[in-house]
Amino acid sequence: MSSSSAGSLAAFLKDRRTRLDPASFGFSGRRRTPGLRREEVAQRANISPTWYTWLEQGRGGAPSADVLNRIAKGLLLTEAEREHLFMLGLGRPPEVRYTGAEGVSPRLQRLIDTLDASPAIVRTATWDVVAWNRAARVVLTDYSALPEGERNILRFMFHSPHIRARQHDWQNLARFVVGSFRADAARAGAVSEVRELVDELCSASPEFAALWRANDVLSHGDGTKRLKHPELGDIELGYSGFAVDGRPDLSLTVYNPVDSAVADRIRALALARHPKE
Repeated sequence: MSSSSAGSLAAFLKDRRTRLDPASFGFSGRRRTPGLRREEVAQRANISPTWYTWLEQGRGGAPSADVLNRIAKGLLLTEAEREHLFMLGLGRPPEVRYTGAEGVSPRLQRLIDTLDASPAIVRTATWDVVAWNRAARVVLTDYSALPEGERNILRFMFHSPHIRARQHDWQNLARFVVGSFRADAARAGAVSEVRELVDELCSASPEFAALWRANDVLSHGDGTKRLKHPELGDIELGYSGFAVDGRPDLSLTVYNPVDSAVADRIRALALARHPKE
C-alpha cells in the first residue's frame, strides 16, 4: 500500500471513529476527544489494538479483507463506507455479499409508474419480480395476481405453457434467460441462494437442466423482445437493463414499444383494465 493510500485510510478510520458515541456502546469515563478510543474500536473489531493503531498512523502495511470487514463492522460503516474502506486499504471493492430484497423504495416505484406505455419490472438476482408498473401487468404478466413466492421469471419460462406459447423463439429466449440468470446470481454473490431454485428446475425441466449444464454466461443489457399477445397481437419491444444504485441485489428492465401505435394500444389497454391506478 502506497504512503498516500495509507494516509487516506488512516484519516478515514480516525474520522469515522470520532463520530461514534461511546455511551451507545456501553463505554464510560471522561474523554478529552470525541468518539471511541482506538483500543475500543479494536475491541469491537476483535483485532489487536496495536495493529489498529498502526493503521490509524498510516503504517503497518496493507490489511487483509478479513481485518477490513471486522473494522467496518466495529465502526458501524454503511455499505458505501465499507466499499470505500476496501478501496483505500486494498485498492479494490469488497466481495459482494448478497442480501435478499424486501421490495423497492417508493421513489423507484413512482419512477416506473410514470412509464405508462413502457412495461417495467424490478427483479432480484434470483429473478424474483418485486416491482412492476401497470403496463407490465397487461403486456408481460399480472404479477399482482400471483402469490409472492410465484413471481419468478425462471418458473414462468419453464413451468408455464401459457408464457411459452407467447414467445416467438422460446428456445433462444430460454438459453438467453438461463445464461443471464447465471451471470446475475454470480455478480450479486447469490450462487448459494439460487441453488434450491436451480435444483427444482433441473428436476422439473430437462430443457432447463440441459441449459444449466451448458454453463453459458450472458449479459442482459439491451435487445429486442417479440411477443404474441392475445389482445395486442404480435408486438416488438426494445428493452434496456439498469442497475439500481446502492442495491446490487436488484435490476430494472424497461421495455419500450418500437412502434408508437403499439405504445398507444398498450396505454389504452392498461387504462381500461386498471383505471384506478
